[in-house]
Amino acid sequence: MTSDIKDILDDWRYKPGDVIARQVETMDGRPVLQMRLDLGLLQMEILGRPDGEQPHGFESYFSYLRHLVDTHPDEPFFLDDEQCMNVDREFLQYYHRRVCWLALKDYDKAIGDADHNLAFMDFVKRHSPNEQYTLAHEQFRCFVIYHRAQAAVGKALDKESPEDALDVIHESLENMKTFYCDHNLENQFQEDSLVQRLHELDNQVRDRFHIETTLREQLEDAIENEQFELAAELRDNIQKRQESCGAKARS
Repeated sequence: MTSDIKDILDDWRYKPGDVIARQVETMDGRPVLQMRLDLGLLQMEILGRPDGEQPHGFESYFSYLRHLVDTHPDEPFFLDDEQCMNVDREFLQYYHRRVCWLALKDYDKAIGDADHNLAFMDFVKRHSPNEQYTLAHEQFRCFVIYHRAQAAVGKALDKESPEDALDVIHESLENMKTFYCDHNLENQFQEDSLVQRLHELDNQVRDRFHIETTLREQLEDAIENEQFELAAELRDNIQKRQESCGAKARS
């Protein structure tokens, strides 16, 4: 058997600017994810960590680090140089797999990988060795939030739940705004290209489904204006909508 993969690359061309991904089976029948690059390809596991490793017997390096902290809850814990290097590797692996899931419109898996990195960012923020290392990861928080929003909006629209999609956009924008406020950068929030893209997506969903205000937006207005009976009615309507969407998803 030759180790040359030229024939594979020739049959699966790279397209600059696009995420080119596919799901294939290995020779032993195991499904894996592949991502085409300009100089070759990446192959990733679908379950667990993308490289298939189990660091120190754990599903991910994040899980292993949480175990270290939980084992000694009263002791201060800060990442050392080797741990920082392994953290960086895992962030990158989950990023690559996340963008592949988005390209393949497998929204649940994209959300899962985004949630992994967002939770890992929170961990790093608490246990970072210095501010510089913290910022090296925090600078990508809005990027991950945006990817998660893309996936969650896609999932909601697949379920024909445009109001849920708009609620996702609203929540994502609030999370991004919190990030900017935490770093005393409120005046730059609206200039963020990802924030602008979410506003554009919001407008597209509203125009497509002819929605002026969502039930949740009406609820917020009712609470702000102390219209508590209306607020209670709107909460009931939101609950019924969620139950209806859940029934559709199960059918």
